[in-house]
Amino acid sequence: MIKRLIQTMKRVLGQTSPGRYFEVFDDDTFIVSFPKSGNTWTRFLIANLLHPEELATFSNIDRLVPESEGLTRSQLKRVPRPRIMKSHEYFDPRFRKVIYIVRDPRDVAVSQFHFYRKRRRIADDYPIEKFVTRFVAGDTSDYGSWGDNVSSWLVTRQSSAGFLLLRYEDMVAHTVTELTRVAAFLGVNVTPERVAQAVERSSADQMRKLEGANAMASVTKNTRQDIPFVRAAGSGGWKKSLPESSVVELESAWAPLMKWLGYEPALLKTSETNARVEPAAPGVPVR
Repeated sequence: MIKRLIQTMKRVLGQTSPGRYFEVFDDDTFIVSFPKSGNTWTRFLIANLLHPEELATFSNIDRLVPESEGLTRSQLKRVPRPRIMKSHEYFDPRFRKVIYIVRDPRDVAVSQFHFYRKRRRIADDYPIEKFVTRFVAGDTSDYGSWGDNVSSWLVTRQSSAGFLLLRYEDMVAHTVTELTRVAAFLGVNVTPERVAQAVERSSADQMRKLEGANAMASVTKNTRQDIPFVRAAGSGGWKKSLPESSVVELESAWAPLMKWLGYEPALLKTSETNARVEPAAPGVPVR
């Protein structure tokens, strides 16, 4: 009875998380991705771009670019507008301006596997093959499967002026160019020097140093410190980490969508891939 009363009072006072359901404003911008697709790095890039006077760290990133699902109702109301916020949500029609980050699902599966280890949700000896099966089924995320989440945004918004698609692999290879695209999308006038500074401040090496210095920050708090949050920070690591059976399982699930985004199947036969192709929405511009 007392616990129920306390929870009721917290809801009334706005001290509970609204989850997916909170007030969205027309001038909001959301940085959205399926988990472990490069969202945190993108938050650092944007925070360092918009706040050159303050270095983004794991201690202040939730203030500079907050996570919408991680705030209470009262905290959300206090975020200065126009708000730029992180989200992992599948399609929400209320999100009018979206930066969507996509990453090769084979790398996403590996990254999420190690993140589960870091958060002690699986043991070190947990078979990655078993994890991939759960990953494909959408059993490792509260935001649908990789295919569900990605397609929910691309099919509905990819031709919209209020939608910017970023591929993690392009961001790694051409960070300055991609961040300049982000600045233009946000309507921010920046100099090449300011973009270069943001890129340097958000480099993988710099973020690893910040992670070590801010080990108890909210992103890494109460997790294993022997497993880094910022790992390889690259692309193609799945080639060494995934057994062939898992690669085939991932490619069998999402081959058409992967090819649409420029992620060529490596083990699935061409005939099998073509047989699974379904009518697609208008093409996504792949850089």
